[in-house]
Amino acid sequence: MTKQSTKPNILVVNDDGITATGIKNLMDVMQELGNVVVVAPDSPQSGMGHAITIGKPIRFDKVDLYEGVEMYKCSGTPVDCVKLGVNKIFKGKKPDLCVSGINHGLNNSINVLYSGTMSAAVEGAIEKIPSIGFSMDDFAADADFSHTKKYIKSICEQVLANGLPDGTLLNVNFPKGDNLKGIKICRQANAKWMEEFEERTDPYKRPYYWLTGVFQNFDHGEDTDVWALEHNFVSIVPVQFDLTAHHAIQTLNSWDFGLGGKSNTQGTPNKIAAPDGINLG
Repeated sequence: MTKQSTKPNILVVNDDGITATGIKNLMDVMQELGNVVVVAPDSPQSGMGHAITIGKPIRFDKVDLYEGVEMYKCSGTPVDCVKLGVNKIFKGKKPDLCVSGINHGLNNSINVLYSGTMSAAVEGAIEKIPSIGFSMDDFAADADFSHTKKYIKSICEQVLANGLPDGTLLNVNFPKGDNLKGIKICRQANAKWMEEFEERTDPYKRPYYWLTGVFQNFDHGEDTDVWALEHNFVSIVPVQFDLTAHHAIQTLNSWDFGLGGKSNTQGTPNKIAAPDGINLG
């Protein structure tokens, strides 16, 4: 990164690809707030979750899509984009803000686990960068994101001014259309996809399968992201990447594993060697 300024440095990423309409709209808002660097996949990477590339090389090239914007395309995943941005562009000096999106499609409720958009934001938070994922309820390639911009700017200004609690990031979702009633701070709804694999046949008469499903909400609370979006509010859910189920620790400590010793004895976790010395596990 070559720009030197008192303005905040902002890393912009997504999972829909560097040419997506959503990232252009997010980039436009971020240019009003600071110095922008865009690192995005060279093709759509939706549903990649927190995948990283370890078994093949990653291509990483500077592109000139929009005048005056420092942009790079990456052959890897959304999380790869954040890692490369921090290590190769910012050279370890963390940006002041990492924003991901604007995703074409919601990432409310359980979708946060599958989302490449949100996983990129999670990676930013792991790097101790204040991070936000933005998504909207419109899958169209030419979706109109104009009604989201003032909300995105306000949310980012608040994060830049106040920071976020350690280990926390924001999951922000927008309803489609401009009839927004305001912002709701929410919890993640208890909902899931009721999935099926539709069997189809290719031209060679061989079967293949296409994932389909219906989103089902089991949660009738009025403090959830699903409720907020259904009632034309912008939903903000604070998300953490510590997946420990702290409420279950006491229960597990009461179990008798029949192996001697105490169940809460802490041992040294096993390490799994990965290619090129990467340590997983």
